[in-house]
Amino acid sequence: MSEIDIQNEIRIALSEYSVTFRANVGVFFTRDGRPISSGLPKGFSDLFGFRKSDGRIFFLEIKTEKGKLSEHQKHFLAAMKKLGAIVGVARNPKEAIEIILTG
Repeated sequence: MSEIDIQNEIRIALSEYSVTFRANVGVFFTRDGRPISSGLPKGFSDLFGFRKSDGRIFFLEIKTEKGKLSEHQKHFLAAMKKLGAIVGVARNPKEAIEIILTG
C-alpha cells in the first residue's frame, strides 16, 4: 500500500476523534523554470490537526511499513513535542488513533 493510501485511510479513521488536515508540500517550477517551494518548513508532518475532545494540536508523520523518518522530520516532530503538541509516526489507522487518543 502506498503512503498516500495509508494517509487517506488514516484521515477517515481519525474523523471521529479529530479534525485532520493533509499538508501538501514540495517544489514546483514556474513557466520560466524558477523553483518555488510550497512554504512549509522542511520536515513538516504529512497530517496535522486538533483533537476534538480538547483542541490539542497533533502532527503525524505517515510511513509505509519500511519507511523511515528523514532528519528534518525527526527534528520537526521533536520541536513540536517540546512545544506540547501530540506527535507520532503512524503506519496504519490503528497506530494513528492510538497516538491521538493517548497523546
